[in-house]
Amino acid sequence: MFQKKKESSQNKMVRLPLSVTEEQNKPQPTSIHEMSWRIFRIMAEFVDGFQVLSETSKEVTFWGGTQIPKESPWYAFAETLAGKLAKDGFTIITGGGPGIMEAGNKGAAEAGGVSVGFNIVLPKEQHLNAYVNKGHSFHYFFSRKVVMAASAQAYVFFPGGFGTLDEFYEIVTLVETGKMQKTPVVCVGKEFWNGLFDWMRSVQRDQFHTIHNADLALIQLVDTVEEAYQIVSRSEERSIF
Repeated sequence: MFQKKKESSQNKMVRLPLSVTEEQNKPQPTSIHEMSWRIFRIMAEFVDGFQVLSETSKEVTFWGGTQIPKESPWYAFAETLAGKLAKDGFTIITGGGPGIMEAGNKGAAEAGGVSVGFNIVLPKEQHLNAYVNKGHSFHYFFSRKVVMAASAQAYVFFPGGFGTLDEFYEIVTLVETGKMQKTPVVCVGKEFWNGLFDWMRSVQRDQFHTIHNADLALIQLVDTVEEAYQIVSRSEERSIF
């Protein structure tokens, strides 16, 4: 009787979202047994990521687009800012890939600082850039994002795509709801961010009243390396949220 119940439990199916590759290679739904092993994999990603963080201090996380070319002024901005901060003993954390992430890691590494890359394994992109001197690769976006956000004492957002905006809104939400300490959120590039900020003020705040002035005050918009440097350099170390 007990054996039958055990077999029945193992054969149970769960409706689990799959990546495109997993869906193509998996003819049958995911079993509860397979789901359990996924949970262990997620736990392992957190353990490995937090182990890396336990070896660093004064972390600042850079977020931004993979498509930003080396010729872009925003690439140069990220590289220069990371270098200045690294010389002051800050650890630069990025997603470990190309574009803005590479620029941040390059600036930190070439200044002799700690350059952390938390890479995401994707079918077509991305590979860990050459300037990471401490890092780890993740399978799950959400576990990677938690580790990238967990201990930073400032967040710097450069122009980017959906991923950058996802990370931006999540960090602001955590601060606004008190789920993490008040931490500087710096958006670089008025040319890129002004349209979004205008919409937040005119639509979210003024028309629908879904946010308030205090929420907008959590974000600082800058256009120069010196402005960003002054904000981040005055930030204070904090505990993991």
